[in-house]
Amino acid sequence: MALAVRAGRVGQVVSAGVRREPRARHLPIAEHGLIGDLHTVALVGTDGTIDWYCCPRFDSPSVFAAILDADHGGLFRISPDCDGWSSKQLYLPDTNVLITRFLMSDGVGEVQDFMPPPRSGEAAHRHRMIRRVLAVRGQVRFVVEVAPRFDYARASHEVALSPHGALFRSPELELSLSTRCPLEIVDGRDVRARIALRAGRLDDAAGLREDAHLRQPRRTALGGDRADGRAVRHFPQAFTHLALISAAYNLDRQLG
Repeated sequence: MALAVRAGRVGQVVSAGVRREPRARHLPIAEHGLIGDLHTVALVGTDGTIDWYCCPRFDSPSVFAAILDADHGGLFRISPDCDGWSSKQLYLPDTNVLITRFLMSDGVGEVQDFMPPPRSGEAAHRHRMIRRVLAVRGQVRFVVEVAPRFDYARASHEVALSPHGALFRSPELELSLSTRCPLEIVDGRDVRARIALRAGRLDDAAGLREDAHLRQPRRTALGGDRADGRAVRHFPQAFTHLALISAAYNLDRQLG
């Protein structure tokens, strides 16, 4: 059971954004917060979209990469099911729990994101991403879209609903989505849900985790290049990913 976490003092504000119509295809890199579990990280936009996530390690192929390709990269979005809202992000003090707060005409809602560090033993192979939705004031409605694209969108996958959520299965990796919300399959490979909340109620909108008993995705070289059956020697993908994000951030600052 998820509990509402309320801080007695305000955390550091990360960024603020206002929704414009139509929805921006790519959010500026500065309009993101960062969550992680010491093994990998995810970027969370001020519109509630996780548009960068590699699983289960920094140097693994991406599962969500809409920050690079809005059409095919994949995403995990929890955003207001209405128009005319604004948002801002902040961290709970002294934690890596990221709050994206949405101000809507009928109320105020929050999406709380964090990734618990894996424990030792068998649980060390279990990576989880927790997303909580909370109505702070009034009545709020959210839409949840989960559209993974495994292996930089090169691998196909299947999705099946279960009593506790959904299972996404690709040749190299499987992810399970745990939620109490009714889900519907979209386009044969994605899922969608809608949430309506009143102030004071908490909903485990989505908890994405890697199955602890399934094999890990293969470790590839940068760009998947191989020669004579061996990975071509490149810098680790982790450094490439971080350098890409840093370069995009610096470019955005210069153009801003």
